[in-house]
Amino acid sequence: MARKRKTLSLIVGIVLGVLLSVFLKHEGDPCGAYAPKHLVADDITSNESPSRDLLFVGVMTAARYLDTRAKAVYDTWGQHIPGKIAFFSSEQSYSTHVPLIPLIGVDDVYPPQKKSFTMLKYMHDHYLDRFEWFMRADDDVYVRMDKLEKLLRSVDSSKPWFIGQTGRGNSEEFGLLSLENDENFCMGGPGIILSRETLRKLGPHIQECLENLYTTHEDVELGRCVKKSAGISCTWSYEMQVILYHNQSSEAAFSGDLKQKEVHRAITLHPVKKPALMYRLHKYVKGLNIRARKQECIELHRDMAFSYAEMSENLRHLEEDFQYELSPHVDDRYFGEGNILGKRTSLNRFTPNSLDEVLDWEFISKSLFSYKDLNPKRRYGSSVKEGLGDVVREVMEIINQFSKQRGRVIDFKEILYGYFRLDPVHGVDVILDMLLVYKKYRGHKMTVGVRRHAYIQQTFNGMEIREINPETNLPIDTTLSDEDALHKKLIKQVISKFSENMPTLFTSASGQEQQINFVLPLSGRHDTFKRFMAHYARECLDSKENVRLIVILYNQNNQADERVLSNNRYGHYEEQTTDMERTLNLLNDYSSKYSYDNLVVKIINETFARGKALQHGVDLITNEELMFFIDVDIIFSRDFLLRLRRNVVKGKSVYFPIVFSMYNPRLIHALDLDVNLDQFEPNQDLGSWRQFGFGLCGLYKSDYILLGGFNTSISGWGFEDVNLYDKTVKSTLKIIRSVDRGLVHVWHPVVCDPNLDTLQLNMCKGTQASMLGSLRTLQTFYKTHMAVSGGHLDRKG
Repeated sequence: MARKRKTLSLIVGIVLGVLLSVFLKHEGDPCGAYAPKHLVADDITSNESPSRDLLFVGVMTAARYLDTRAKAVYDTWGQHIPGKIAFFSSEQSYSTHVPLIPLIGVDDVYPPQKKSFTMLKYMHDHYLDRFEWFMRADDDVYVRMDKLEKLLRSVDSSKPWFIGQTGRGNSEEFGLLSLENDENFCMGGPGIILSRETLRKLGPHIQECLENLYTTHEDVELGRCVKKSAGISCTWSYEMQVILYHNQSSEAAFSGDLKQKEVHRAITLHPVKKPALMYRLHKYVKGLNIRARKQECIELHRDMAFSYAEMSENLRHLEEDFQYELSPHVDDRYFGEGNILGKRTSLNRFTPNSLDEVLDWEFISKSLFSYKDLNPKRRYGSSVKEGLGDVVREVMEIINQFSKQRGRVIDFKEILYGYFRLDPVHGVDVILDMLLVYKKYRGHKMTVGVRRHAYIQQTFNGMEIREINPETNLPIDTTLSDEDALHKKLIKQVISKFSENMPTLFTSASGQEQQINFVLPLSGRHDTFKRFMAHYARECLDSKENVRLIVILYNQNNQADERVLSNNRYGHYEEQTTDMERTLNLLNDYSSKYSYDNLVVKIINETFARGKALQHGVDLITNEELMFFIDVDIIFSRDFLLRLRRNVVKGKSVYFPIVFSMYNPRLIHALDLDVNLDQFEPNQDLGSWRQFGFGLCGLYKSDYILLGGFNTSISGWGFEDVNLYDKTVKSTLKIIRSVDRGLVHVWHPVVCDPNLDTLQLNMCKGTQASMLGSLRTLQTFYKTHMAVSGGHLDRKG
């Protein structure tokens, strides 16, 4: 018993000792540093460092946001601060992800006046002599540190500065914030920046200000306290509304297109409520920085080329001295194609050697005018619209580069007209006549419309190739030793010699090629099916491909034993089988000829509907099998089978190929319907890519079930495929959507039932018209018919 008491006393003593050491450690300190040591680099609470960093950022957050918003901030712009960052939260907060400083006696109750003032007090007591600038930020703001660093290094931190987006309160609060006429405050959302001198003057008065609050607004009270202690107000500057940008969309802010002038000009962007949007915004900003570095690279190439030209030296000397045109995989001193990248900006960089090489311009106004298309006037394509938007934004940034010093700003209104062309060697040339609005806000204020003619060149940069690990989606380390590089070269040579004889890599778990289940709905159309089977036998059966054909055969008359009497050429009546029976006989012939077991026929006695028909086929397939929905008018190549197996991955991707659809053969003259895909080349007069057709689809049945399958309530022509595609878009499955030259849709008449639903009927008529012929063919047919008929074209014609 005595031994148990002694053991218990020992345990209690150890616990009390630990608690006492913790108490002594934090005695007299309003804050406790509970962050993991590996996150608090070089002792964040130490003030013994003799050097002075530029910026300390204090981020106010709450316990419930530490692993979401705070982590997103720390992972993105928090890694690029020219100084330190720390996150301030309530007393009981804890995190293994971010450098956290829990504030003793502070909770996460909103509004956070106590948290904000206590954080500033902590900065003053621990870091005043270590940093030139101090920033108070929220966990839903994004900061472009490169721009902020440039701004802060241009300002004297030894003077009192209180920088932010100036506020006086909204219309409902005006006059209720106890602000004098010369007082304002810096809005907290976009961020507040204090110089070292301002924080030095503010520090001794923080507790007094905290005990004498007039409102519930933390940023208003901070502005009042700075005015009282440092004698300064928030920066009165229109520019702060631009560079410290607050988006009024709240939760939806920065969730759309980021190619906006506000995003490009801003230093801070607020609010970014969702961590995913913070990462997305950071990725976009990194892209902008990469583009800026590439522009610097181009300018350096031009400076080098210009310097050599001034010295009457040939650029080839530089290339010889520094291996200027070596492949980057051969030598680290690779600079790129100097003669191309160093070319001075000019509309005559490319010199044509013949009439065919002369570069032509596209004319743009409200529409795009081009001789290259049979439609001479059309709307901008999405790529042209996006490209012009990028050009205009860059031009306006250049025009307004010195607007602040001159007391004016120029805004873009519209493009009156312009030209653009592609120089395949150097880049894109653009000429724009723009209508702008000139606004002068200093001195004699004025607003007037002006026109500006701009010549722009978007220069191509050098080509870059990175090898990506498909498992990690990260670049593969290509720094190999000489011995490893030699081994890698030998392995590639060996593989290249045997690559043609190697079996396909797209096999099932059993080591065999994954079986493809073709699901073919069929209602009548025996002659077309006969053509399909001849092609199917040539591409699949003769080569013994691992495929299975599932035919969902509809009995049009619901009478399998119906016979039709027809008169032959000798005047005698003979009994003829129905269309369905001829189809069954054809399938029996192929089964006997090829001893083919992988052929399934299911006869359906109901009204035809494609969605229901495909569902009948799906019911005959197991969950682990690959299936492809096909039509009887489709012919395909063996290469397509390989692409299908490659693009469809169970649980990851679905293949929606874009098929080449042929026009009416009567309009394109003698078109051979038995198309040989080995020699067939898509041509604008033969057909077009069916961009809005989603009827052909390859996927695993398990993924089909996950998507919810077809909407079998849809009857008649079409729309069931669009419904399935829409479900796939909204799912987590990746869509592989691409043209496939191994798929050709042979023309057939499209009959649109007038009783169809309005949407289905419009889709049917649209397909009916688009597949008639190309514009060139229709124009030729129209002119020819007009000449033959004497200028009259009736409806029948």
